[in-house]
Formats: sequence, C-alpha cells, structure tokens
Amino acid sequence: MPAKLLTYPVFAALIGLTMGGCQEQTRETGAPEEEEQNDSESNEETAEWSYEGDNGPENWGELDDDYAACANGKEQSPVNIDSAHANENEEREDIEINYQSTSFSLANNGHSIQANSSSSDNHLIMNEKEYELAQFHFHQPSEHLFNDHRYEMELHLVHETEDGDAAVIGIMIEEGEENDTLSDLWDQLPSEETEGDVNIEEPVELRELLPEDQTSFHYEGSLTTPPCTEEVKWMLFEEPIEMSEDQIQNFKSIYHENHRPEQPLEDREVIEN
Repeated sequence: MPAKLLTYPVFAALIGLTMGGCQEQTRETGAPEEEEQNDSESNEETAEWSYEGDNGPENWGELDDDYAACANGKEQSPVNIDSAHANENEEREDIEINYQSTSFSLANNGHSIQANSSSSDNHLIMNEKEYELAQFHFHQPSEHLFNDHRYEMELHLVHETEDGDAAVIGIMIEEGEENDTLSDLWDQLPSEETEGDVNIEEPVELRELLPEDQTSFHYEGSLTTPPCTEEVKWMLFEEPIEMSEDQIQNFKSIYHENHRPEQPLEDREVIEN
C-alpha cells in the first residue's frame, strides 16, 4: 500500500526554530533509552529517576548534573495550551507527515511502553528538514493540557534528524471506542520492564493514528523526561483519538500517572495551525 502524504500549513516563524532532542526521541519515555532512548536517554550512566517520591519530577534537576535543565530550563514541556491565546499568522509553511504501515517492536523501559520502529521510511518534514520517526510511547494521564483539561492518556510520536534535532507529535487520548489500530500492540503490552524488545506480528497503520481534524498547536519546548533537553519542536493535535475503557485500564495497570506536571509557558509563543 503506498504511503499517504499529509500536508499541514505551519507558521514560518515556527519553522525557524531548532530542536534538540525529545530523547523522548528515543529517549523520552518513550524515547532514548523516551524519548526516549526515551520520554530518556543517553548511553552514559546517569541517576535513576521516576514519577514519584524522592526521584520524582520535583527533584529531577537535583538528581544529576545532566538533568539541570529540568529545574533551570526556561522552555520546558509539557504546558497548558490555552486556545484563546494562541497566535495565528498569515505566513505559513507546509508540514508533511509521510507515514505508512510499519512493523514495530515493544519495550517496557521502566517509564513507559515504547514502540520502536523497524523502518526508516516514516518522516515528518518541516521547512524542507526531514525528521525520521524513531518511536512512539504513551503517558497516563496526558502530559499536555488543553484549556486546563487533562485527557486520559497522551501518545508521543518522536522524530529526529540525522544531527539529533527532535520533533514530537502529541495526540491526546480520551475514553471511547476501541482503537483497532493499536489492538494488536495492546494485546502484547509487556507488564514488566524488558531487557529486549517484543516483536509485534501485525504492522501498525500509522496514518490511522492521526485524528481526522488536523487543527494543531505548535510551540518550542523540551523533552518531558530527564535530561529535559530543550529546543524540541512540539506539534499537538487539538482533536483527541479514542481508546476503549479496557485499553486504557490495561495501560494503567502497568503505568499509572507516568506524566510530568505542567510547566510554565513563560513568554513562549503558541501557534495555532
């Protein structure tokens, strides 16, 4: 099946921003270990962190010198998106999301469930700069808020360039119909931290994960897990997707409240597209 190309207009001003690594990326808990490779990280040995207790979000910046941005950064994520105060601009650039059916393997990295891509064919293109999809992962409840509303869950699709810049698509998840696109993956969620990945037999139709309404909000932020690296491009869809109550509960039975609290927006611009 040919890949489906989706085009989204975006602020020229936004496009000029640089990104530094959602290592949500492969770090963010999703990535490097999350980002994701976690929504975390590098191969260097760093301090253990968690979502509660002495190693929780309030203390991340004190756990390791490499985590200093978690406490001192000025462009941290997640944030509350106030749609009434988002900016619009007549000057727009195109964003292309090029996704296709792709095989993934699953890992429980101790902070979230992360799906690692086996393909290099899925891309997010901003201002002619190509970001390759590295992985996606989940948070419960959502990390970002929309007009002070927090959703049941949030999906992060983490992309990175060859030189390490990062762009993350965030999709809110609310309770509703069963999500058939994720059903095969959900049947194999690893309940314990894994040393190796679990291969998923059926490919994921990535383009089916995107909401029908393509209205989105863009801002410059950071990884949402240590080391909280900044200069990460965020693209958040306003319309949520649905998962069934059982699907949400299955994830909550493994990870409950694996989310970072809201961070100050400060003077950053949020752009509605």
